[in-house]
Amino acid sequence: MSILLPILLNVIFPVFALMGAGIFFHRIFHFDLHTLSKITMYYLLPTVGFVNIYESEIDGKVFLEVIGFQLLLSLTLMVMSAGFAKMMKLDKGMTANFKNSIVLLNAGNYGIPVSQLVFQANPLGMTIQIIVMIIQNFITNTYGLLNSVSVHNKGTKALYEFLKMPMLYALILGLVFQTFQIKIPLFLWNPIEKVADAFLAIALLALGAQVAYIKLRKFDLALLMSCVGRLVLSPMIALVLIYLLGLEGTTAKALFIASSFPASRNSAQLALEYNNYPEHAGQTVLVTTLLSAVTVTFVVYLAGVLF
Repeated sequence: MSILLPILLNVIFPVFALMGAGIFFHRIFHFDLHTLSKITMYYLLPTVGFVNIYESEIDGKVFLEVIGFQLLLSLTLMVMSAGFAKMMKLDKGMTANFKNSIVLLNAGNYGIPVSQLVFQANPLGMTIQIIVMIIQNFITNTYGLLNSVSVHNKGTKALYEFLKMPMLYALILGLVFQTFQIKIPLFLWNPIEKVADAFLAIALLALGAQVAYIKLRKFDLALLMSCVGRLVLSPMIALVLIYLLGLEGTTAKALFIASSFPASRNSAQLALEYNNYPEHAGQTVLVTTLLSAVTVTFVVYLAGVLF
């Protein structure tokens, strides 16, 4: 209970307050969702991705452990979700949504606050979560994006859609600036930082608008399996990998907790951008986020016991 209450008050409530604002204002003003999508995908998301990489201080050993674990976990989830989608005989659009909902997790606006609560006296835990967020940004803008664009585009056209996304170049640029310690002048850094600061509020406003008219009674098999895959099977697989790789201490604890976060808002953003059942994708993010109040709290407790 001592962990549950801070998570509910400091993580869940702020997220749903911002989403609630999106629901409220969309019902009154009827936002253009595609305009919100363009602002987020082409303006806010690349900026916040660049800032996160540029500001991160990454230890080499920890980075290698985390990236190895994340790649193994993501590959396992990719195979598992593809198998489930085939068994359920989903069409191409729903298959893309389903796979993204399980593989892509909310490592940023959910994962960072949870890690701040759990690892208040241990900076390594926060460092690991930042690395996870960077890796998730990369997976989102490779696997997740190609998943979405390939529904309506094939071959070189899908590759072209991927290569024109600014997030890819923002991540590369951030890595170059961080690696070579290139100093950004204050008159440029201030507006960049302001744009990055706006990401959370606008992204959750857009997500709230996206789910404003969704009725939760539409709880189909794909949604149920997305919830099970993201909130239950993902941390179970992560725990097996942690023991197989011999990870211990804070690294094991942080990675186990990170594996349990709900479906990424970016999976709904991609569905909206490429018109792949956007309401279903938004509902999946909403339901997994609601249920995570219970599942993430249990994983945090279990991580404290095991590691």
